Amino acid sequence: MSSPSIDEQNNKGNKSGILLSDPVSTLSGVGPKKSKILRDAGISNVRDLLECVPRRYEDRRNVTSIRNAVPGSSCLIEARVASRRFSGYRYKKNAPLTLLVTDDTANIEIVFFNGSYISNFFVVGQEYVFYGKVTVNSGRKQMVHPEFHRKGDKGDIRGIVPVYREIQGVSGAELRKLIAQALPAANDAEEWIPEEIVRNERLCSPAYALENIHFPDEERKIKQAQYRMVFEELFVLETGLLYSRQGAEKITGGISIDPAPAEEFRSSLGFAFTSGQERTWDEIAADLRSPKPMNRLVQGDVGSGKTAVAETAMYACVRSGFQAVMMAPTEILAKQHFDTLTKDYAPFGIKVGLLTGSLTPAERRDTLIRMASGELEVIVGTHALIQHDVEYKALGLVVTDEQHRFGVAQRRELAEKGDHPNVMVMTATPIPRTIAVILYGDLDISVIDTMPAGRKPILTKAVYKEDRRHVYSFVNARMREGRQCYVVCPLIEESEKIEAKSAEELFAEMKKLFPDRSVAMIHGAMKQEEKDTIMSAFARGDIDLLVSTVVIEVGINVKNATVMVIENCERFGLAQMHQLRGRVGRGDEQSYCYLVMNKESEIAKERARIMTETTDGFVIAEEDLKLRGPGEIFGTRQHGTFEMHLADVVKHVAVLERAKESASKVLELDPSLSSGENAGLRARIEKLFKGDIRLEI
Repeated sequence: MSSPSIDEQNNKGNKSGILLSDPVSTLSGVGPKKSKILRDAGISNVRDLLECVPRRYEDRRNVTSIRNAVPGSSCLIEARVASRRFSGYRYKKNAPLTLLVTDDTANIEIVFFNGSYISNFFVVGQEYVFYGKVTVNSGRKQMVHPEFHRKGDKGDIRGIVPVYREIQGVSGAELRKLIAQALPAANDAEEWIPEEIVRNERLCSPAYALENIHFPDEERKIKQAQYRMVFEELFVLETGLLYSRQGAEKITGGISIDPAPAEEFRSSLGFAFTSGQERTWDEIAADLRSPKPMNRLVQGDVGSGKTAVAETAMYACVRSGFQAVMMAPTEILAKQHFDTLTKDYAPFGIKVGLLTGSLTPAERRDTLIRMASGELEVIVGTHALIQHDVEYKALGLVVTDEQHRFGVAQRRELAEKGDHPNVMVMTATPIPRTIAVILYGDLDISVIDTMPAGRKPILTKAVYKEDRRHVYSFVNARMREGRQCYVVCPLIEESEKIEAKSAEELFAEMKKLFPDRSVAMIHGAMKQEEKDTIMSAFARGDIDLLVSTVVIEVGINVKNATVMVIENCERFGLAQMHQLRGRVGRGDEQSYCYLVMNKESEIAKERARIMTETTDGFVIAEEDLKLRGPGEIFGTRQHGTFEMHLADVVKHVAVLERAKESASKVLELDPSLSSGENAGLRARIEKLFKGDIRLEI
């Protein structure tokens, strides 16, 4: 890509008086109410506003005649008002305003359902510009709630127009006007990337990038601006991760653990490790022997045996005279691990404790005393394990389950309860190794890519919504056999914007369909205590069918659950569907997964094909790479992932690798990032990682 010329990047100067650091309330049209809405959306100052980059662009440069306007597409038309009809009076809410407009090639109807606020704007005989989606109603072309202005007026809606993420209470047009008002402040944006990297990567200036990411006049300038912003986001990410890793590598005098005694525990398990488990255990054993603290990510598909490997490492830790801790993201998962560890360690006399938020004050006090004295050798818990008053006698190993639910800071807080203990983090979220190596820059990586012998693959079938009755007939037959079922949907409540079955709608349907069965619902908006109660009841077998959102993606083992139905499967990514499918198939019985499609898009059909042909999470992750394009590899941001405006670690993997090379060069010259040249980089790392990484000079 050719870089913009110096003339193109000339700083035009900021004569507006608006500064990047000014609060958004200094902008015209932003009162206290709108200021709070923007602040809640993460936009506090002018810089935040300018960094709110468009999701896409609409090409409104060319006018389309009404005759050639294609239903289902969006277009720009110029037309005069032939007639207007307002069915109400000025202050009546929801009264529709209907215009019949013409450009002499044909007519089209323009409709505003809440038209009172603009009822007097449109004058018969005058010309206007409209942009919107063309539909057909009763055989007549129609545009509903298009953007508009009087032809020739200031504020023309033509050109390459940015489209931003939705902010409830601020329309896209309003956001564009605010950004246009704030844009002169972009000229104050200073270069913070080292000069050599700017030259090698042929990056445009920050001011040029901000101007052309929002209001470009040609596609070439969009690409230049986007490359700059993608590169700088990934450069910050990689510098932060490599900084964290180099800090870990400096630590010596960690806790060395003899892995040999673990063989007696392995022999008690009643099964042999798979080749993937064996390889991972060998890597962990080498880490434990080393005086340098272990920092290892263990990736493995659902059911691949990560927990057995972790148990083995924890056993070795205890036999070397140290305590081991396992932290889980939810209380119910922590209790499940506690039950498993208590049973497996009982023959060896190892005392296991549980620390969660639901303990009574007396129970918690007693547990803390036993932990501090060393009486409890293995402790399982939730975030309660990292509270300030929690002490350990000799912490040697920290294990966190489902890494993507915890941040670097939480992992670090737990590790700081000891003297550089060994750290092992586990995840069943499939991440292609090429991405994992770059993204988890502060961890060594092990992959358990084999499954235990005898595990029955989950039979997966894709169906269209017309066949739902056959699916639920099958569900009913399995429940008559005493089995349990999950039904998953993408929403909590019904949405007018998205055609997808909500949990509440589906819950009502299932209760009506299966009146003699116990049906329950669970979703992320519930309190954790309520969710735990429902999941515990499902685990006990008190609930036959559980309607859920993706909150069960990381959940407990219910061996009796053998059917998973994913409604509106086109709303889910491949990796997410695979995680949901992993909730069944935990026992000896054959399990099934139904993917119900409401819309037949090509990508939805391709995802369904892949899901029906393989149950290998890593194959699915690689296929996801090919299909997804823009979008975060982890879905919505959780602790442990990073908030990006434009960069995508899947789509931009080549840029990610270049950013990593540049980050390595910077840290080689300035390991502490203490030079003045790197001050801007330091500030951005601290903002991105939100305290997850400590930068020390």
